[in-house]
Formats: sequence, C-alpha cells, structure tokens
Amino acid sequence: MSTPLKLVAFSKEQPARLLTIYLIEQGIQVEYQYSDNEYSHGVMLLESSDQIKAKKLAEEFVLNPNNVKYQTAAWHSGETVSLIPDASLSAAKTLYDLKQAPFTSSILAICLLIYLLAMVGVSAPYLWLKIQPIAMLVDTGQWWRLLGPALIHFSVLHIAFNLLWWWTLGKQIEITFGLSSLLLLFVFSAVVSNVAQLMVSGPNFGGLSGVVYALVGCVWWLGWLKPSWGLSLPKPIVVFLLVWLVVGYLDILPVHMANTAHTVGLTCGCLFAWFLATRAKAPRINKSEF
Repeated sequence: MSTPLKLVAFSKEQPARLLTIYLIEQGIQVEYQYSDNEYSHGVMLLESSDQIKAKKLAEEFVLNPNNVKYQTAAWHSGETVSLIPDASLSAAKTLYDLKQAPFTSSILAICLLIYLLAMVGVSAPYLWLKIQPIAMLVDTGQWWRLLGPALIHFSVLHIAFNLLWWWTLGKQIEITFGLSSLLLLFVFSAVVSNVAQLMVSGPNFGGLSGVVYALVGCVWWLGWLKPSWGLSLPKPIVVFLLVWLVVGYLDILPVHMANTAHTVGLTCGCLFAWFLATRAKAPRINKSEF
C-alpha cells in the first residue's frame, strides 16, 4: 500500500465524511483523517494509482456538495456521520471565516460600533451618515451619505436581524467570488435602494436590510441560474423572506419598514446574480483545501 496522500481538506467534518463514503462506494481506497489545523478534516487517498479518478470525483463534490448522490451513498453504505464534539472547532471556524471574509467582517463591526456608540449617547456617526435630499447633496458634495443609511440601525431586533443575514450570506459571496464582488454588490444595492427609499419617504430611515435583501436575491437566483456553483437558499427561507417583504407593505407591524429599499435591494441582488452568471466562469475554489 502506498503512503497516504491528502486528497482534499475541509473546514467542516460532514463534507469530509460524505466524500469519504462516496469515494469508497466508487471503489477508491480512502479514509477520513482529523488534524489540528485550519482545514481539520481531510480525505486521505490510500492508493496513488487512484489519484486521477479520485481527484476528478473530489472536484465534482467541491463544486456541488449538496448533490443528492452523496447522501444516497451514505444511506446505501449504512454508515452514519458521527461528528467530533469539540467546541474549539466552532471557535476556530469563526476565526477562519473572519479572515476569509474581511469585508463582511468589517461592515458587521462598523454597524455594531455605530449602534453601540448611539446607545451611550454618541450620535455623531448617525448625523454624519444620515442621507440628505439629492439637491442638498449636490450642494454639499457629501456623496458618502448615499451609503450611510445602510450602516445605521435603530433597535436591537433591527440590527440583529440584518447582521445575522449579512454575516450568513455576505461571507458566502465573498469567499466564493472574492472581496471585490461583495463590495460591488454592497455599493450598488445600498446606493440604489437608499435613493429609491429617499424618493418615496424622505431621509428619515436607516438599516442594512436593503443590502440584505440584495444578498438574498443574489444567492437565491444563483442557486437557480448556476446550481453547480453550490450557492442556494432553502425554499422555506426564501418564502419566509418574501412573505416578510409583503407584510411590510400591509402596514400591520408596530414599526415602520423601509419597504421600497427592501424591494429595490432584492431586485438589485437578482440583477447582480444574472451579472455573475453571465460571466460564464465558475467561482475559484481551491481544490486541495476547502
């Protein structure tokens, strides 16, 4: 038997286990191996003669790990995926995500800082970021205010909801397509949704939700346009967010929602997904470490 060769490594255990089971079912001798580093969960190839076939199958898995055939292989084998109960892995994974998604992390930190400052009575950031009528912006030249509302929040529930979705979806886009793509989507959706809301209701609004709905639209449509890229949203989540969007227009909630920003943001995200998909280029994925 040859010296074991690391075929691929993952930051989570489940995909490593699933790929191991699938490759064994395909007649390739591999084993799961845990190591204490960034990519803790490895799939080790035991026979070098299987390398070409194993690498091809591993690349297919990395591009579309949610394909039902992998779970089916686990069912056929009769094996269960037993996860290592190590709390330190979660902390390590969070630190890894922070490093891999610096723009996502930065926007999250900025929003939190601005909100916490307001909680202790420091309102200067709010005044500096509040959007102004277009005619006033032309006079003052303070065009950063077109982005400003995306960074300010008015309640714990408001900021918690927005930052949860920003972190969940933003890091997926940034890790998959790079910082520049998420930056472009952020600026595009924030400016367009903020200006649209300004035209409808005036300057008294704020929140990252226009951008969040852009992320939802982007990931949702990429899952439909390019399912092989591995980005998607479960249908119940999509339905919940769309229903929440409609509820905002019914004006039955105790808070006033920036409905125009939400709708325009969602549209921006769908358009951005189309832009990414028509580039006809699969996202860059490191085939040896994932």
